Amino acid sequence: MSMEMNKPVPRPGILDIAAYVPGKEHAHGVARVFKLSSNETPFGASPKAIEAFRAAGEHLERYPDGQATELRQAIADVHGLNTANILCGNGSDELLGLLCHVYLGAGDEGIITEHGFLIYKIQILAAGATPVTVKEKDRTVDVDAILAAVTERTKIVFIANPANPTGTYVPVNEIRRLQAGLPKHVILVLDAAYAEYVRRNDYEAGLELVSSNPNVVMTRTFSKIYGLAALRVGWMYGPADVVDALNRVRGPFNMNAAAIAAGAAAIRDQAFTQKAVAHNTLWIEKVTKAFEAIGLEVTPSVANFVLVHFPDVEGKRAADADEFLTSRGYILRAVRAYGFPNSLRMSIGTEEANLGVIDALTEFMGRKA
Repeated sequence: MSMEMNKPVPRPGILDIAAYVPGKEHAHGVARVFKLSSNETPFGASPKAIEAFRAAGEHLERYPDGQATELRQAIADVHGLNTANILCGNGSDELLGLLCHVYLGAGDEGIITEHGFLIYKIQILAAGATPVTVKEKDRTVDVDAILAAVTERTKIVFIANPANPTGTYVPVNEIRRLQAGLPKHVILVLDAAYAEYVRRNDYEAGLELVSSNPNVVMTRTFSKIYGLAALRVGWMYGPADVVDALNRVRGPFNMNAAAIAAGAAAIRDQAFTQKAVAHNTLWIEKVTKAFEAIGLEVTPSVANFVLVHFPDVEGKRAADADEFLTSRGYILRAVRAYGFPNSLRMSIGTEEANLGVIDALTEFMGRKA
């Protein structure tokens, strides 16, 4: 006879999952705060996206378009894609979760890398599967390490390219080599949340690879360069079979009308987007050089943030710097959970914010421990 329980109990494994903890937002006792912890764009959303958002408020009584047709068409037009291969979601997080829900189960394995986005591990565990973490090389995804970790139980491989929190990337020839080395039934997920910022000739977000292979999907987000983090807008480009499978289990109205309208307007306003790219390209270089000049190590980044490494010296460690910066209203991201206990990640902000952090860290590094 089974023992009677006095409350609902989650299935085994759920309570072993460490919940995702976002970057902090507040600095108590500080009059003005610069939040540089979540890789948000300092430019905000396109005025056209804001206008579309407000217009959607005129019809809140209506259900949204369950197919997100307007948004899918805008994405297809801008990138030259087939709308049938595009699936939109409540942020790319939802799509990553759906991939695990549909393609993983007990006994399966999903490969992630040691500094990869924490959501990958959470979603693999939530699906009842086993995450397999492989080492990176020079804070960059190591294709050979991934291929060596593949077993008969491997069903999915997650790669953020560019990676978060490192800002490093894998060149397209290496991504193609990885895909060619994977069994045909293993899905390669290319999370290209920061693709719009990359200015490297040997980088591809994954569109071409998806178009020519049945086991590759690419996810993207509107939370970064398009400035729609509050609305949760993500999209996936994938083979028809994968899109069909995910469509069968996703919520019928998984995106709200305002998100659909604002997203469509945002991606069509490429002139606004390019201003954000130019600002980021300028300040990534300036911030990196400034930090290195005061004795800090910075991982070279192609995204909209930098990973800053602090000396292992009393009074000069990342935790000390974090406290010092917060007291002055500059909120960066502690990345201990990502395997960097003595580092901070800084999003590229406005000119004022960037110069403020440079000045504050210059003072911090110059003072006596």
